[in-house]
Amino acid sequence: MKSAPANSVVAYLRVSTEEQAESGAGLMAQRAAIEVEAQRRGWVVVAWKEDKGASGKSLGGRPALSEALELVESLQVAALVVAKLDRLSRSLVDFASLMERARTKQWNLIALDLGIDLSTPAGEFMASVMASAAQWERRIIGQRTREGLAAKRAAGVRLGRPVSLPGDVRARIVAEARNGESLAGIARGLNADSIPTAQGGKRWYPSTVRAVLVSLDASSAAQPSAF
Repeated sequence: MKSAPANSVVAYLRVSTEEQAESGAGLMAQRAAIEVEAQRRGWVVVAWKEDKGASGKSLGGRPALSEALELVESLQVAALVVAKLDRLSRSLVDFASLMERARTKQWNLIALDLGIDLSTPAGEFMASVMASAAQWERRIIGQRTREGLAAKRAAGVRLGRPVSLPGDVRARIVAEARNGESLAGIARGLNADSIPTAQGGKRWYPSTVRAVLVSLDASSAAQPSAF
């Protein structure tokens, strides 16, 4: 496939609903910044893509961004340019993922406010710093999640999906298990009576029954055989 001209770019602009009235983040301000840089660097802006009233928390749900990415990844233009990095994404993790996508598919990503430009040594260095920051953010989020779960376990909080079975069904399962009924036998009885599972499923299995018993701290009861 023939490569796009090196000076061809698609410009991406975004404002959220709350930012519509803010002049510093407005579409006109973003466009003006890109136009000035395009004139200075001899870029040809092949297309302007705008997402109005769109959040920058993730890359999804933005039709104009999808169109801009299609242009660079189909090699119709050489680069995607934004006036400010947060117009593209407020998530470092998402931005790092997009940078890797650009490297892999060989198109350029430019954010004017931070000097990110994958075609220049300085821009490449800045991009690597951002990628390292994104990796740090991932690790911190993971650490906080693990610490939070550990604290909940220590406090006796039951984790996982809450049991949504009616009390009489839970009592039936526990009673039958204590009476020596097998897991398979309990499951057959529940299926025969068309009783839905805790998650609304239509069929019980020995493993499903066992999960209910475990969730109810019934480990002290005699666990019946699955056979």
